[in-house]
Amino acid sequence: MKLEKSESNLVELKARAKSLDDYRKKLQELKADHIGTFHQTDTYFEVPKGRLKLRETEGIQKAQIVYYERQDIPGPKTSRVFILELQGPEFFKDFLHKALETKIVVDKTREVYRHQGTQIHLDEVKDLGTFIEFERKTEGTPEAASKDREVLEDLMKTLGIKTEDLIRGSYSDLLSQSGK
Repeated sequence: MKLEKSESNLVELKARAKSLDDYRKKLQELKADHIGTFHQTDTYFEVPKGRLKLRETEGIQKAQIVYYERQDIPGPKTSRVFILELQGPEFFKDFLHKALETKIVVDKTREVYRHQGTQIHLDEVKDLGTFIEFERKTEGTPEAASKDREVLEDLMKTLGIKTEDLIRGSYSDLLSQSGK
């Protein structure tokens, strides 16, 4: 089993989307780079703090174990993310399912774009609907995070994302609240 690790600070936001086609068109007009479209399954586990998930992407022989701590506020928020990427993850997947209680499974199709240092996701989430999400790496300082929040707010305005469509938590939270 080959293991790769990373750690990063992000500024991010998530919003409900009435039409992914409208955002797709605007991203094309901005000449955002289309990275690809992926079917992902995120299995969330019960942990005492933060969020822990196993991410599997269809057609890719790797999986990611992702632990993150993030503010639960609408609008741009900061998070600290730790990722272990596993080549041939079957043993570790079995291990997690035996050692931890599964909280919820999120099944989604994700289109990934990149524009001026911001990764943009157009998500279709089973049993929840459609969403747009921004992720931007930031330095660990309050000044850098503030500057990167402004970048996300500007991109939000450019794409026409309304404040009332912003989401506070994660897809796992939304699915748990919906009882699915």
